[in-house]
Amino acid sequence: MQSANQAVLQAAFAWLQQMPQVPVWLCTVASAQGSAPRPPGSLLVCNARGDQSGSLSGGCIEEDLLERLRSEALPVAGAELVPYGVTAEQNERLGLPCGGLLQVLLQRLEPGRDLPWLAAAVEAIAARQCLQRRVAIPAGTTQWSSVAAHLPLQLQPGELRQTFGPQMRMLLVGAGQLSQSLAELALAMDYDVLVVDPREGLRAQWQGPAVSLLGGMPDDAVRAYASDRHSIVITLTHDPRIDDMALMEALTTEAWYVGALGSQRTTEKRLQRLRQLGLDAAQLARLHAPVGLDIGSKTPLEIAVSIMAELVSLRRRQVVA
Repeated sequence: MQSANQAVLQAAFAWLQQMPQVPVWLCTVASAQGSAPRPPGSLLVCNARGDQSGSLSGGCIEEDLLERLRSEALPVAGAELVPYGVTAEQNERLGLPCGGLLQVLLQRLEPGRDLPWLAAAVEAIAARQCLQRRVAIPAGTTQWSSVAAHLPLQLQPGELRQTFGPQMRMLLVGAGQLSQSLAELALAMDYDVLVVDPREGLRAQWQGPAVSLLGGMPDDAVRAYASDRHSIVITLTHDPRIDDMALMEALTTEAWYVGALGSQRTTEKRLQRLRQLGLDAAQLARLHAPVGLDIGSKTPLEIAVSIMAELVSLRRRQVVA
């Protein structure tokens, strides 16, 4: 399962490589104020044949871009910023939320100029690494470089900077079926996923996506890989001898989110054990348990959906710098 940006960039690369004579434009939500259907950094790529991949708004802006394409109003070279939602009439015509104001960067891609950075970006995303593109406006040229961590999108006078790659790291404790489903969804949503399980037999039976499978104790894995504010730790084994070790460590770190699978009764027993082990009330209050939104989920995939839904909800309501 690909992330949205990965699919868009791969489409752009394929079109430039296979149909170099067909004009291609990469469109990026460069800024958003007020209500906006998609966040800054959202991508869409389209070509002169009318093909497109990705989304900027869920339909309204896409239709305007295709109309610009049909009327040959897209830039023939370079890059330009196009505002949407400036007037009430435009909001009504395009179906944008009231008060929403977007700026979309339209960048004409050229095979000789843009294939190298597109290839580097696709490779970085596939390797779960971060790469930053810097687009000169209005020249449309792109420079790129590897960066250590995901950086927020920046629109500056004459330049847009955007990072591709995992935004946060997710450490899953337990290599069971739920971890496999959750890893699939998390990878598609640009998380860097690691799985730790001291049980060699379960690691050997892993049938999920290609992620790092770690042996050893989960508390050691938390310390080594998931202790900063860009980290998520979720315990999924149902075995307190394993889960509690991870939670004991994670709840004392800066990890942005710490969650544990289990019923309300299981959670109450877990909190009692952690309290006896020395965690204070403030640390215990950080635990999200039972993990995920209460949507009546039963199957591993349904539970994975509920967990990802909770993370989306929290991240949309909080600024993770």
